[in-house]
Amino acid sequence: MVISNAIICDINGEREADIRIEDGLITEIGDFLSDPEIINANGAYFIPSLVDTNVRLHDSTLNSNNIKAISEEALKGGVGHIILNADSSPAIDNEIVLEFAQNSLNDLNGAKIDLMLNTLQEDATLSNIAILLKRGAVAPYMSTIAKNDVAIKIAEYVQMTGVTLFCKAEDNSLINSGVMLDGDVSSKLGLAGIPDLSEVLHVSRMIEIARHFKIKILFKSIASPRSISLINKAKEDGVDVYCEVSIHHLICSDESCEDFNTVAKLDPPLACSSDVELLQDALKNNQIDCLTSLHQPSSLVNKEVAFYNADYGCAAIEDTLSLYYSKLVKSGMISMSELIKMTVENPAKSIGKKMGTIEVGQKVSAVLFYQNARTFVDNSQSLYNSEELSGKVAMSFEGKKVTKF
Repeated sequence: MVISNAIICDINGEREADIRIEDGLITEIGDFLSDPEIINANGAYFIPSLVDTNVRLHDSTLNSNNIKAISEEALKGGVGHIILNADSSPAIDNEIVLEFAQNSLNDLNGAKIDLMLNTLQEDATLSNIAILLKRGAVAPYMSTIAKNDVAIKIAEYVQMTGVTLFCKAEDNSLINSGVMLDGDVSSKLGLAGIPDLSEVLHVSRMIEIARHFKIKILFKSIASPRSISLINKAKEDGVDVYCEVSIHHLICSDESCEDFNTVAKLDPPLACSSDVELLQDALKNNQIDCLTSLHQPSSLVNKEVAFYNADYGCAAIEDTLSLYYSKLVKSGMISMSELIKMTVENPAKSIGKKMGTIEVGQKVSAVLFYQNARTFVDNSQSLYNSEELSGKVAMSFEGKKVTKF
């Protein structure tokens, strides 16, 4: 098979070329390649499949049907590899649940799925981190609701195993009392707010733990510009810390919660409009390492209720690449190559994988993305429902498997 007239784009930039794929491998990249089966890309992007390390199942319920569904939905959005969050129901915090989840990963038709482990059990005691990593979990996840003594034990395990700690910075006493960002909009709606200090305090705390134990931490779904500033200052000091931000926090503000719109009830809460501008500045200044769809879909019965009682999260995985392209690349905030660095290379690196390039000899993991096509969002659980986005995933290439959409 030859993909002709494509724009190959990876972390090294863009180039026009043809790509030959044989038995799931890229065997040649060049001009005017011939083959009995030629797919004319007509100037579409041929890019590495995306990696998303912050995805939840429907209603956060861990079962085989939900795993199969998320795999197929992700591929439609250009995501070829997802890491499921460990704070599901049941949580992936013991060998039995891990084995159950792993058995559900067999014969998936869409994106590859890996599992993170929850370092804290329901009673806030430590799970068996070393065993779960040995049994196939790819990264430990920790919420900073963990007390200092437990957080230090987790850091010691991370130091011993050399993995990246996925860390959600939040203050238990503050998140339990609020449902959106504390600010003008929450006051207007009469809703209890969560101060951004909830995140910032614990980012600072975990940076010092990373500094002391010389471990790598990826802060998950950061929402405060101050947190990003702290993380980047720590990087300059040689601390191995990185930040992930969702597409929603870069585009939408807490004003999306007006009219008690429960689709905009996210965790972490959406920032105020002035902070959204600062988050965008951080993106343009290469201060954000990873991007995520922060996909967390819920049943209507859990969303079409009073704002206070509604579940957190929104749906985004099926439109991931179109959202990134429309909102970030086409708008001029970042280049396509920079997008791939933040959605492929860096997320993959956090689980010990090297991805982000299109090269001869590789097992192919890529998508054909028609940037001039249109995608209409028809999903009441999406923040972008009824919007027309630029770009559409036409084909996915994962090894020997080719999927057309």
